[in-house]
Amino acid sequence: MAAIEKPAHKKELFGHPVGLYILFFTEMWERFSYYGMRAILVLYLVAQTTGDNAGLGWTNGEALALYGWYTMLVYVASIPGGWIADKFLGQKKSVLIGGILLVIGHSVLAIEEMWAFYTGLGFIIAGVGMLKPNISTMVGGLYKQGDIRRDKGFTIFYIGINVGAFLSSLIVGTVGEVYGWHYGFGLAGIGMALGLLQYVLGQNYLKHVGNFLGASEDQVEKEAMDKPLTKIEKDRVVVLFVSFLLVIVFWGAFEQAGGLMNIYASEKTNRILSFSLPFIGNEIPASWFQSLNAMFIIFLGTSVAGYWAKRKLKGKLSTGLFKMILGLIIMGTGFFFMTAAATEYNSTGSSAMYWLVLAYLFHTVGELCISPVALSYITKLAPVKYASFMMGIYFAMTGFGNKLAGLLGESASQFGEFTIFTGIAVFCIVFGFLVILFRKKLEALTHGAEDDEHELTAEEA
Repeated sequence: MAAIEKPAHKKELFGHPVGLYILFFTEMWERFSYYGMRAILVLYLVAQTTGDNAGLGWTNGEALALYGWYTMLVYVASIPGGWIADKFLGQKKSVLIGGILLVIGHSVLAIEEMWAFYTGLGFIIAGVGMLKPNISTMVGGLYKQGDIRRDKGFTIFYIGINVGAFLSSLIVGTVGEVYGWHYGFGLAGIGMALGLLQYVLGQNYLKHVGNFLGASEDQVEKEAMDKPLTKIEKDRVVVLFVSFLLVIVFWGAFEQAGGLMNIYASEKTNRILSFSLPFIGNEIPASWFQSLNAMFIIFLGTSVAGYWAKRKLKGKLSTGLFKMILGLIIMGTGFFFMTAAATEYNSTGSSAMYWLVLAYLFHTVGELCISPVALSYITKLAPVKYASFMMGIYFAMTGFGNKLAGLLGESASQFGEFTIFTGIAVFCIVFGFLVILFRKKLEALTHGAEDDEHELTAEEA
């Protein structure tokens, strides 16, 4: 008897839909371009206007202010990006348009003119807004309701994000710092072009996800666009908005990585090695520390996701909200290592590199408990007709967190790094424990959205 061929969009690889890996590599290259540019943006702004690799000569405060506005707008643009996908285009086409805008934006940044600098940032803001919320929503669409693989699928997708971030911090960071800032910006654009190409070539595995519901041939899907929200859907939206408060606080602290911690690594950390490395000598570029977070995610991502899945199957506490709260507390704890770094600097005039390494390790474990989990949580709780819009609001909250990070970073010039790092640690931990007090009441409002998660049988899949 001949074997029955599965449709391309239902084929699996390593226990997950092949479409997951198409989105994995698309997001990997998009993040390569974004994080590569982010790794050198502040350093380019504060670099002296003279010398072989001249920058713009801005003050730290000015650079962190732009960084805060830019990273906020990048993610706030996800709200109109998600709305456009839900109302007019669907996620699949929106991702394509976003990729094209990003290629244009990074390419324009390679031009050494101020008009090109601001124009390029504008295209990147629009491109991320179209791509980011919609590609994440498509990942959720690959899994049926109740499929316990969904959280792990988002973690695999998240590893793709961080493979791109890890490579870009090293490659784009080195090219930008050593050979020229605009070469680094241009290299980021090449990465995005590769991501766009493989997304187009992999459409055969994405036929059933990301399509515009308003044009669906399925009458139930089509009518879902017009029906008012039910009581259960409204309750779940309330829970999502409360969880977004965790998101703002988390990213407000975490995004010190690209701003204050980036400058701290450059100006106050002893980065001299006792031996030389090819191309860079014996001084580690400050931008390389941006790769630590991504490296830890690559090594720890599946282990953390597997741990939570096993807890779920054993009936132990492993709800999305609990993971997010715990993630905030763990990440906040990591800032105590930066407190120690600031203390050492105040005493000796320099601080050791291992404080940054330990801080990024704790930040990474916290991130793995909150960020991929939040993406999956939204696809479980958000009403179908507002799926991309709610994902857009999530990314907008990360944007507000980024802006908060910029404001906190700017305030270091007034209050000092010790005060800022310690204050962030204490606030995150206290806020996390406050939300724990309301956890059970909030989870009741999800109306069992996570109760029936299990390993699907062959018939269910």
